Amino acid sequence: MAYFKNLTDKIPSLLSLLDKSERWLILVNADPDALASAMALKRILAHRVLEVAIGHVNEISRPDNLAMVKLLRIPTQKATSNLIVQFDKFALVDSQPHHHPDFAQLNFSIVIDHHPLLKEHPVEAEFVDVRPEYGANSTILTEYLYNLKIRPGKLLATALAYGIKTDTQSFERPFVDTDIKAFKYLTKSYNPLLLQKIIRSEFHKSWLKYFSQALKKVKILGNGLAVFLGSVESPDVLVILADFFLQVHNISWDMVGGLYDDKLVVIFRGDGLRRDMGKFARKLFADFGPAGGHRTMARAEIPVEKLGGIHPQQFMWQRFYHVRKRSTCAPKQEKKIENA
Repeated sequence: MAYFKNLTDKIPSLLSLLDKSERWLILVNADPDALASAMALKRILAHRVLEVAIGHVNEISRPDNLAMVKLLRIPTQKATSNLIVQFDKFALVDSQPHHHPDFAQLNFSIVIDHHPLLKEHPVEAEFVDVRPEYGANSTILTEYLYNLKIRPGKLLATALAYGIKTDTQSFERPFVDTDIKAFKYLTKSYNPLLLQKIIRSEFHKSWLKYFSQALKKVKILGNGLAVFLGSVESPDVLVILADFFLQVHNISWDMVGGLYDDKLVVIFRGDGLRRDMGKFARKLFADFGPAGGHRTMARAEIPVEKLGGIHPQQFMWQRFYHVRKRSTCAPKQEKKIENA
């Protein structure tokens, strides 16, 4: 019995797209799972195409991500228009085209992802492999490497193991058996010391001030918690704080908002037991900008110009109370219709 799922129905279609005369660019919204997935796909495409590179659309500023790129020698570069025009074909991993404005402008030949599919945003590409049930996109790419009989080297195995560890939150978030199998398989080749060094590089010393600010501004909302920080030097600050506040006793979800690059950025975290954070983020902000994610983690980014002159903090609270009021009133409305 094979260790991983047999991908004989997918691999021929994938390989048929590759031509040694073409240049490929793998696009990511850089985080550990995305970077590891891109690194793996680059290994698959290498020697099958003329050139393959990795480009990220976001700023890489979180210390753990910076440490990962440096220690694991991931050759990623900012996906500027000058870079994009140098390539013939494009691949997207750990994302879908509607997840970022820069993705929506490109025609992708390959899309490999594990985020939920949305009916209103069908994924169009010559090769599509989207598996929302998987805990990490790195698991899917590990399956491809295994099926192609490519044994990952030490740096690639460490990257993929870290990708699985972060996106499953050490198997505390939803995952499938294949995620465990992939992690176990990768530990035969990874460097545990490198992995620990990356994990311990979690945040900058300059970010400590935001903890103090957040603790003063925190608002308890039943079994949830919300904070608006104002301007931050990086949206990754919001991610760190959202993860931190979810550890508070009797808190099952939180949202942490702030201003960065003329956008209201809101990070959502949840335990997955009561509230689907991806759906919650879409209910609050999808009418104003990109919003969505998983059941336990989500994100929204709304350009300040779309707030209608309302202060970002006020806008965030108005949207929350509007959605809460609407969901609270819904059952009463249904009952009224039944009695009519």
